[in-house]
Amino acid sequence: MWNLQLPLLVATLVSVFFVQTVLAQEMSQSENLTKNREIRSLRQIKWPITHASQLLSQSPPQTTSPIQVTGIRLSKTDLGIEVILETKQGDRLQPTSRTEANNLIIEIPNSKLILPNDQKEYRNDNPISGITSVTVTQLDGNISRVTVTGSAGVPQAELFDSDQGLIFGLTPSASTAQQPPTSQPPTQDKPTPENQPEKPSASTDEPIELVVTGDQDTGYNAPDAATATKTDTPLRDIPASIQVIPQQVIRDQGAISVRDVVRNVSGVTYASSFGSRRESFTVRGFGTETFLNGFRGEDFTRTQEESANIDRIEILKGPASILYGRVDPSGIINLVTKKPLFNPFYELNFTAGSYSFYRPTLDFTGPLNDEKTLAYRLNIAYEDAGSFRDRVQTERFFFAPSFTYKLSENTSLNLDVSYLRDARPIDRGLVVLSDNKVPNIPLGRYLGDPTKQEQFTQTLVALYLDHRFNSNLSLKSVFRYTASTESGPGATLQIFDDTKDDRTFGLGDSIGNQYYETYSWQNDLTAKIKTGAIQHTVLLGLELTREKSFFSGTSRSAGFIDVFNPSYNFTFGEFDPLRTGNDITETFDIYLQDQITLLNNLKLLLGGRFDTYHYESTSNDVANTPDNADAFTPRIGIVYQPIKEVSLYSSYSQSFTPNSGRSISNQPFDPQRGTGYEVGVKTDLLNSRLSSTLAYYDTRLKNILTDDLDNPGYSI
Repeated sequence: MWNLQLPLLVATLVSVFFVQTVLAQEMSQSENLTKNREIRSLRQIKWPITHASQLLSQSPPQTTSPIQVTGIRLSKTDLGIEVILETKQGDRLQPTSRTEANNLIIEIPNSKLILPNDQKEYRNDNPISGITSVTVTQLDGNISRVTVTGSAGVPQAELFDSDQGLIFGLTPSASTAQQPPTSQPPTQDKPTPENQPEKPSASTDEPIELVVTGDQDTGYNAPDAATATKTDTPLRDIPASIQVIPQQVIRDQGAISVRDVVRNVSGVTYASSFGSRRESFTVRGFGTETFLNGFRGEDFTRTQEESANIDRIEILKGPASILYGRVDPSGIINLVTKKPLFNPFYELNFTAGSYSFYRPTLDFTGPLNDEKTLAYRLNIAYEDAGSFRDRVQTERFFFAPSFTYKLSENTSLNLDVSYLRDARPIDRGLVVLSDNKVPNIPLGRYLGDPTKQEQFTQTLVALYLDHRFNSNLSLKSVFRYTASTESGPGATLQIFDDTKDDRTFGLGDSIGNQYYETYSWQNDLTAKIKTGAIQHTVLLGLELTREKSFFSGTSRSAGFIDVFNPSYNFTFGEFDPLRTGNDITETFDIYLQDQITLLNNLKLLLGGRFDTYHYESTSNDVANTPDNADAFTPRIGIVYQPIKEVSLYSSYSQSFTPNSGRSISNQPFDPQRGTGYEVGVKTDLLNSRLSSTLAYYDTRLKNILTDDLDNPGYSI
């Protein structure tokens, strides 16, 4: 067991500081807001938080399954104008607002503009005297923004909720609009529910907050995902099979591992644990790569993925090299982490289970300043568990703070940091006898020494820059650094040799030290343009990576073990060097993608990527022949929607994976190339509460290496 008191104490103090800061901000803001509100009845009052249990009972944040806004209308009223956001779930949205100069800015979290003709922005200039413009735009992070600009002051706002959606009643500043009301009652065309809260009004010197009460969306059905196109595209418009497991499903199932989550998706199979170290999966029969926020895991992930800061998991099926480079033709599993929120949220969880399993977790988030330009999120997890395997014990600690800073209305920085420490024995399970059967021994019998544990550490730092030049042009640039180690004072003691009598197996004791380091830089420039009546969403990407690793190890014999009557008194020999090596991998990739809207119900996807790959290594201080490879991978897809609820699609794509083997002539092999053809149909039924995908695919892989039986250690 580790001495975790100090890090846990530090984390607790930091968390308490965050909570006190945010609570102070909430109290300050509440005092300001009461100046603009009328006296409410007792049942309408939102009582202040007076106990820690009330913090823990708050509803979880709206981070998944954004509510769709399908239309925007503007109409004049006796006092000003109404802006109507058409949605069937308006009572589940929680708008907030602030003022800047003469601008009233209303932001609506957990919402998504799905407008006719794929419009991404609504604008109306000079709708009435006193209001110079009204704009509605989509921001990153599923936030819709309504900006109302007054000519001489901040317009006043009232919020209404009806079957039409959200209605914002806007009145120009009194200094520029002195229109007398007519005799028609204004309340007749603004129906409100019985429990509608009082409507705050805007002022020129104080921000307002608009709150709509309602039940929380369960969030089981995510309408869009970024993994398939690296743009926020509705799933129904993507010519590929992609499944999203949102946060609400993860929470309701109590999933604590990636394996628990992906079993919700057809065609995804758990493949191996690499001796109970980490998880690997197959998708459509091929091995697949696990990504984190669009970055490949590969050498960074030495042990099981931590789920405490995972918001959702997106699984793209089929060749995906167009956006992700050297991956198998199966597709990818992309883990998307939680981001800071500007609405406070606090949660503590504790899970207990069989075999002395204990797991407390913490998830805190909220603003760090009054202006709500700086927000944090803190995820902490600790896990201590036994196993059905004799004397096997595992332990891990995870700490992941992240911060978001809004430099301006169009620019934001996000910093993600995470640290994971994990200890567990290597456990390769039972043995197979000469008759290809498992011996009749207890499943829990560990054939080695479980007290010898591998120690894993993983450190990640990622900096995200998001900048929107205008409503049609945006840039996302991400730099990520990772460092991972795998070592241990005893490392592993387990069966290494075959048996001659189907009973006694030779044991080996090995000690290894492994170090992995990666540098990655991704850049995505997204432009929305029109050529006549045809709309384009163009993505231009560039990626640079450098990965390096070091390995050294020694091993010795540890005697023998009788699998039917084991003795754990081991006899050790002398240590011999196992291998020492260094590896360096460098890549440069550039890709271009165009999502073309030919008609409202006919969409085309075209793309291509060029990869260069360089690999060099040394083994026992002897340099091996470097590997160099390059490849171009295309992608073509089309979507036709005969009716709004049905999408028919077809696609063609390729994949690229370098081969790492050597021939007897010491020459490198050509890369593996995968080719995928797919046709399918997607449906969104019951107001998008029920979605399905049916696909037929043909995926083929060539240039596959196999062992050279005539020359052991080489491939053909």
